[in-house]
Amino acid sequence: MSSVACAGSAGPEFRRLTSALTRVYGGRKGVGAALAVYRHGEPILDLWIGESAPDRPWTRDTGAMVFSATKGIASTVVHRLADRGLLDYDAPVAEYWPEFGCNGKQNITVRQLLTHSAGLSGVGSLAVHGSEMLDHELMAERLAAAAPDRLLGVPAYHAITFGWLVAGLTRAVTGSSMKELFQQEIAAPLGIEGIHLGRPPAGSVTMAAESFGTGFSFAGTPRGARLVALLQGIPGALGVGSRSLFIPGAEAILTGPNPPVLDTEMPAGNGVCSANGLAAMYEPLACAGLAGGRRYLSGAAIQAIRRIERYRPDTGLFMYLGPLWHLGYHSMPTVGAPRAFGHIGLGGSFGWADPDSGLSVGFVHNRLSLETLAVDQPAFAWLLPLVMAGARSARRIERRTAPREVAA
Repeated sequence: MSSVACAGSAGPEFRRLTSALTRVYGGRKGVGAALAVYRHGEPILDLWIGESAPDRPWTRDTGAMVFSATKGIASTVVHRLADRGLLDYDAPVAEYWPEFGCNGKQNITVRQLLTHSAGLSGVGSLAVHGSEMLDHELMAERLAAAAPDRLLGVPAYHAITFGWLVAGLTRAVTGSSMKELFQQEIAAPLGIEGIHLGRPPAGSVTMAAESFGTGFSFAGTPRGARLVALLQGIPGALGVGSRSLFIPGAEAILTGPNPPVLDTEMPAGNGVCSANGLAAMYEPLACAGLAGGRRYLSGAAIQAIRRIERYRPDTGLFMYLGPLWHLGYHSMPTVGAPRAFGHIGLGGSFGWADPDSGLSVGFVHNRLSLETLAVDQPAFAWLLPLVMAGARSARRIERRTAPREVAA
């Protein structure tokens, strides 16, 4: 397949960014990506490139599974409920979800859930095979009955269990599933189409891209299974991280052109989002709680969200150097944006907000391959500096060309 150019809109000040996207994601069969940038809620860049499936072009409405970037959306649901007084961050989870208050979990707070400090990151004690993870209500029930591990109170990335934990909490408070809450608390009030938990429903303009690449099928081979077992026995981040992700058969539900995980609710990992959907969701987080000039989150909620909870690197995240937890998001500073935050997913898709500049960003793609993970996973590190540079240039141009007032 020959090289292709980006579609959409971007000013000349984003030329380097457009070129980078073209080099990395253009001209590859079945591979595509999209990037959207808003400033104070106004789109200043909207690009897409490549294919959402072999011979099916990516469009503005294409959604990709964003893996752990879903956690940022689920966390925003929790903040909406807290903002209405339905939840208190420092209250025990068991106050709202009584079944949770057993086996030493009576005092675990909502704040600990949101900062991955509940001591419930392991999936091996919940299921013996990945297929069980497709029953999200069963997983929530087993977490409610589980005992925390020795990392209770210590940030240790709840890679998959985070979603079932916050879904169990919010269902107990509202009676609604997290899939419903994605629409009620995020998509509807913000007027967003491109935010879904799992496969978009029939009739949606959002069409899920097919995943492309080998994924983590290696973990399902005899050699891969032995390696995973070895990693899980290692002390430190490698052991904690692998125990939070892998059980036999987990790779089978997460990979393939149309992975089975799309047909369940996994609020830690199976969101299907367009780039514009993610950028629009992070708009109020970048703009003091306002979206389209309307109040979406209170000033108190935004203050709580922006605060870093722990200046301690996560125990289970060995891929990044010291991400610091906000309430459900992690720090994502870049040049010119030291207070920025958001959430990255497996493979590198992310949503991002910078409260200092009012910029919000959504980036999605459909490539999941061990061969390209070194480029894809840290995509934020090479994309965001280009976003910031282009946005600064665009701002300077606007100021130079703005009409000047003439004194009377």
